[in-house]
Amino acid sequence: MVFVNSVVGASNRLFVLEWATRKIASLTESGVAGVVVSRTSRQVYCQRQGALFATHLDTHATRPIAQLPPRGTAPTVNADETLLAGTFSEAGGRNLDRSGPKSQWFDKVFEARWPQWLYTIEIATGKTNAFYRYEGWLNHLQFSPSDPGLLMFCHEGPWHKLDRIWHIRTDGTGLRLMHQRSIPMEIAGHEFWSSDGKTVWFDLQIPRGEKFFLAGVDVATGRETRYPVERDQWSVHYNISRDGKLFAGDGGAPNMVAHAANGKWLWLFTPQSDGRLRAERLVNMAKHDYLLEPNVNFTPDGKWIVFRGNFDGSAQVYAVEVASRSEGTPRRDVRLRPNTDVSAKRPYPTWAAIGSLMHPCYILQLP
Repeated sequence: MVFVNSVVGASNRLFVLEWATRKIASLTESGVAGVVVSRTSRQVYCQRQGALFATHLDTHATRPIAQLPPRGTAPTVNADETLLAGTFSEAGGRNLDRSGPKSQWFDKVFEARWPQWLYTIEIATGKTNAFYRYEGWLNHLQFSPSDPGLLMFCHEGPWHKLDRIWHIRTDGTGLRLMHQRSIPMEIAGHEFWSSDGKTVWFDLQIPRGEKFFLAGVDVATGRETRYPVERDQWSVHYNISRDGKLFAGDGGAPNMVAHAANGKWLWLFTPQSDGRLRAERLVNMAKHDYLLEPNVNFTPDGKWIVFRGNFDGSAQVYAVEVASRSEGTPRRDVRLRPNTDVSAKRPYPTWAAIGSLMHPCYILQLP
């Protein structure tokens, strides 16, 4: 696994953790951002001081790839590892302060509607290509895990004010809305790919805060699947196992959109033949402060779910076993970073190639 962490005097450094032994080694200098791990080559891509670099997980060899445009990002790598994609803002816009709570700046960024571009970077040459302009906020870029030329992104902002989930090809063709809202205050978001690239899943509420669904749209046909979700089982983020047989959710606090009375749980969801989800509680999150979103992710073998927690007051990365080893055996849970001298600065647990990167870009990943 790869994660970003901070210590006194050295913020935002990359570390690699060997899953079997829990051994940790430093990968990079401080000051990295926009981290993404490749599916096959064991390279981790990151930004530092306005440039894009690649570092090998085993040798730790680092090479520069490209200089990024001003305010440029590159948070996703495509399926054949030839391209990275990101956004940049046109010159002239003012930088809005995003240092405080999200509620203080989110609407301001949306209302500014400063033009942004989608662009790609060729990994081999560093060549950039801007291919889509939008007068507004572009966010949450995720390449398809199977189609090298297909990119998912969102029109960011208050979900009830826009149609959020879009696809486009990297040559600028094929712009496609993946879910269109049908009534006022309907919302859809926190989208993520299935690992085979055939389905896009998302949180659907019709209307906002009243009826909840874990919904998916078939990329080839546009057909939607909707699993009803109980109010207490609504989650800030959902995710799917690589074999597509299980979902997980990270629950939510009473002050969030579902206003759940007993929603602070980590959930395991199993689809049933009647079109519903069987829900199972995995972790009691009662002592967790949801200002830090847990952001659940399955390990590639499907045996563990990795998430963030601040049960003891500091942000740490945890894993819970998906299935007990024998009937009646309690699930194990593990703190993946037992070194409490290291302060976890918002590490997002995201496994490479699943494609569910959530912002901001502090990431924990496994190649």
